[in-house]
Amino acid sequence: MYKEIKYHTAQEALSVIQSGSRVFVQGSAQTPLYLLRELAKEAHRLSDVELTFITVQGDIEIDKPQYEGIFNINCMFVSESVRRAVNEGRADFIPVFLSDIPDLFKKGIMPIDVALVQVSPPDLHGYCSLGLSVDIARSAVNTAKHIIALVNPNVPRTHGDSLIHATRIDHFVYHEEALPEVDYGAKVGEDELKIGRYVAEMIDDGSTLQMGIGTIPDAVLRSLRNHKDLGVHTEMCSDGIVDLFEMDVINNAKKRIHPNKTVTGFAIGTRKLYDYVHDNPAFVFLDIDYVNDPHVIRRNPKVVAINSAIEVDLTGQVCADSIGSSQYSGIGGQMDFIRGAALSEGGKPIIALTSRTAKGVNRIVPFLKQGAGVVTTRGHIHYVVTEYGVANLYGKNLRQRAKMLINIAHPDDREMLEKACFERFKHFPSLC
Repeated sequence: MYKEIKYHTAQEALSVIQSGSRVFVQGSAQTPLYLLRELAKEAHRLSDVELTFITVQGDIEIDKPQYEGIFNINCMFVSESVRRAVNEGRADFIPVFLSDIPDLFKKGIMPIDVALVQVSPPDLHGYCSLGLSVDIARSAVNTAKHIIALVNPNVPRTHGDSLIHATRIDHFVYHEEALPEVDYGAKVGEDELKIGRYVAEMIDDGSTLQMGIGTIPDAVLRSLRNHKDLGVHTEMCSDGIVDLFEMDVINNAKKRIHPNKTVTGFAIGTRKLYDYVHDNPAFVFLDIDYVNDPHVIRRNPKVVAINSAIEVDLTGQVCADSIGSSQYSGIGGQMDFIRGAALSEGGKPIIALTSRTAKGVNRIVPFLKQGAGVVTTRGHIHYVVTEYGVANLYGKNLRQRAKMLINIAHPDDREMLEKACFERFKHFPSLC
């Protein structure tokens, strides 16, 4: 064990955070919840502290109303933990491509005063691992003036860009706590499985996969067990990947860049996944400005990008980050991979969504809701998949797109959509 490490109390370590500081918080399964809870106890001496991050998991405490004006959340993705604060006006959101976030740190547009990260204990050579969330954390720790590391033996040691030497860390705090877990597979229903089967039929052997967040990517992975020589280059991975690895369906043998390696920015799932990637050289966790660079993505052949959406209008505009003006998530890496897959030789950019929400609200719509954000434009859209089929909108005119999208909408919504199509284009879909 590396001998030169000195642990501090959370209070001692967090004393470097002063009023007016900008603080980066590592996210996903690596969210340093203990440090955030302890930071809340420092509220009496602080004001106007900006906290910035992408997805965070669990109860972060500092988003509660009593901390308004003390901790100002300025997030780059709206996860469940902060959604209420953002939509109540107590926090804010920066729309940005995931691949562009590291440049905000490196170019000094958002200089980081303090980075709060959660790491594995140092190894014999003094190296800690950023674990399951390298993504934007790599650039944050590279540029931060001060680094506070929560050392947790439950953090997996991952390969790639995850290593940080103990001498780079200003304060160590030890706290053992289970990492946040999300079981996407438990939420998969029959409609998602139908979508998974449609998407699986579109995937050729030897393809390179990117999967977004949620149940549909997991449903797709369940449908790929008869495929061969699949590769993975993705911003995130979850539990569904493990079984395909063990079956040798995913082996990365056909990739042109990083052959024999699964490339990802972060992982979120259950302990099964965390244990699988621990010290597993078949996985490399890399800086997101590389993972999500469309010019890197396109270098692999047959890239299939599978992302979801909140709603799609009849012209192919995709809203994936808001419900009307209510912010739900963020831009994330959807456009990075939609474009990268489109440029890949034999690539397929796919937007997959159920035709209706769990509450029965239609997702194929005449117009996006007022205030809705367009993440994927109608100039970038290719495939849209619902439980009723596949629509390939690429190269199609507006009337043709409307007809194809109506055909994969929920049957009970099609008459309404046909009327909307006629009002807009002066043609019924059957004449398109």
